[in-house]
Amino acid sequence: MSVTAPELGCPSGLAPAGSPTEELSLEPFVHERSGSKHLELSITGAKCAGCIAKIESAVQRLPGIESVRLNLSTGKLSVQWQGSLAASRIGQTLQELGYPALPFDPGTREKQEDDQGQFLLKCLGVAGFAAMNIMLLSVSVWSANGDEMGEATRSLIHLISALIAIPTVAYSGRPFFRSAYAALKSGHANMDVPISLAVFLALGVSMFESLAGGEHAYFDAAVMLLFFLLIGRWLDHRLRQRAHAAASDLLALQATTALRELSDGSVETIAARDIRPGDLLVIRPGTRLPVNAQVVRGQSDIDVSFLTGESLPQVVREGGEVFAGTQNISQRLTVRATADVSGSLVADLVRLMEAGQQSKDQYTVLADKAARAYVPIVHTLAVLTFLGWLILAGSGLREAVMAATAVLIITCPCALGLATPAVQVVATGQLFRRGILVKSGNALERLAKARHIVFDKTGTLTVGELAWTNREAIPADDRKKLAALARAGLHPIARAIAAVEGAGPLALDTDEIPGQGLRGVIDGVEVRLGSASFVGAANHPAAGPTSWFKMGSTDPVLLTFQDQVHTDGQDTINALDRSGLSVSLLSGDRAQPVAEVAQSLGIADHRAGLSPQDKAEIIGELREEHGPIAMIGDGLNDAAALSLADVSLAPGSAADAAQSAADFVFQKDGVGSVYQAWHMARRARQHILQNFGFAVAYNAVAAPLAMAGLVTPLIAALAMSGSSVVVTLNAMRLMRGGPKVS
Repeated sequence: MSVTAPELGCPSGLAPAGSPTEELSLEPFVHERSGSKHLELSITGAKCAGCIAKIESAVQRLPGIESVRLNLSTGKLSVQWQGSLAASRIGQTLQELGYPALPFDPGTREKQEDDQGQFLLKCLGVAGFAAMNIMLLSVSVWSANGDEMGEATRSLIHLISALIAIPTVAYSGRPFFRSAYAALKSGHANMDVPISLAVFLALGVSMFESLAGGEHAYFDAAVMLLFFLLIGRWLDHRLRQRAHAAASDLLALQATTALRELSDGSVETIAARDIRPGDLLVIRPGTRLPVNAQVVRGQSDIDVSFLTGESLPQVVREGGEVFAGTQNISQRLTVRATADVSGSLVADLVRLMEAGQQSKDQYTVLADKAARAYVPIVHTLAVLTFLGWLILAGSGLREAVMAATAVLIITCPCALGLATPAVQVVATGQLFRRGILVKSGNALERLAKARHIVFDKTGTLTVGELAWTNREAIPADDRKKLAALARAGLHPIARAIAAVEGAGPLALDTDEIPGQGLRGVIDGVEVRLGSASFVGAANHPAAGPTSWFKMGSTDPVLLTFQDQVHTDGQDTINALDRSGLSVSLLSGDRAQPVAEVAQSLGIADHRAGLSPQDKAEIIGELREEHGPIAMIGDGLNDAAALSLADVSLAPGSAADAAQSAADFVFQKDGVGSVYQAWHMARRARQHILQNFGFAVAYNAVAAPLAMAGLVTPLIAALAMSGSSVVVTLNAMRLMRGGPKVS
């Protein structure tokens, strides 16, 4: 296939078409799995939703392609196909589209993002420094009256301003000039085209006026315009950069090495990527499973909070199934691999998360929508003004250029460009002061649109840690002995007891028996903590987690534990309900505790026993029923659902993968921050719309005045700066007050 030159690269002109790269064989980077071939590539120059559609549709047309998915955030293109299609054909197709591709390397991509941020920050610093100095010189000219300043002095000041402005524009304007050039080269016009035109015309007219001895120059307007817009561009980059670590955090759960048992009984250390189905692996206590497997020998407690969110471990025995990412707690296991690392549950969840991130990448923010209508209107007005003054009014070239320049400056999208970033910065700053971190640039807009809220249970609506509820059932002296035994255990119940009693001595000769409990010796007396059968007690039904403590020949004592609901949970659910939002509870925990929590909070829609894939599927079902979904979760098992939801929130105590997948992270205990974030998002959206309304009204008044010649470029520059100040002040109104959950 071939693509004509104007179609190369980003259709929105946000990035230039990539230069052809030296041909690289991609065949060594192809992996085969379940009869299909897989290839992951790093794409250069993909910037918008149009890039996603363009790349995916072109690759999808190749023979044998099963699936194509581009993650705009990470720049990773994942391709799956069957048949004889060569990987080099995929690379050639991308090259012809103007998107050079290389084998995906997360480290290289991260460095590119860091370099881009540093570049924008340097441009911003140079523009800010130059703007201050040029304004100082301009004030001298503006404040002079009559003959206080001679023509020679004024011309000298203008020329000094030019010496500052020209290199500043050449350096700090590169982000806009490159984007505008790429857009024009591809036959399109984006927001950076009128910005670049306004800057160049202001600079050109100012140089002409300075050399001709004119009274006014507009170097300050050109540099200030760049300064204001670079603020918005850098802030947007910083907000976007925070959102892209979820998949790598989740993959970190998968062990990178493993112990493989050989036919003679010896073991060898191998890389996890070298594990093949059928290999025998030795899993020591405290280590994570590198792949999905089946237990061959041994019995142990396995931490499955990664899957269920439930803090209590599960016992696995011979023949039991274990999953990559879960942690072996108590005893050595020998397992047989049933998949390689690419076929593990962790890898499946990463693919789900990337699919969710892709859908967020395709989300079009209000500023992008406004830009599509704004650019052609501004271009048309400037051209009409130039032709009108030159042809209809019979004016000279200088007057026509001055009038067109005034139109471009006064209508330059500075206010429009700041409309969203200014509000985002103030809103995110206010949320940060309340302990809520906003990680994604368009997260506020997505949260404002949410109509249904989905909560996880354990660690989200509940504290997430077991609390010992009948401490008084054990005498003080016996509690010290119980704590000495509990400190030797890894089970959540043992940790809950140890946390209550604090530091102290350890029991002697301790032994933890998977699925049973913990035993040891204190002052020559055997003590036991565990199940009813382990201590010789009759089974006693209870609503929550229980354990038994037996010391010597005394009667066993029942210990009860409970995961407490956050104190602000009921108020938060009520506040969301009053605001017209519906609520669901999705949990991997057992049905009984899930129903109890849901009933106590008044949540009618609650579902239990869900796997991470189940949660992800239900998110899609709820979206069809209610509209945009907000997901709140804290566990590793919530990471995929958090990515697939339209917007997501996680507490600061959440797992790293969950925090990385979330758009908001709140540090305060409880869930009151959920309502606060939603309320602020709604207010922020209102202020953005107000800013857009002001920008439209401002241009509707200012543009005709400039076209009529009633506005000089100097007044246009002041009006443009004033519009930016108005937009910023409107954004700062968000600092007033805030919602309270009651």
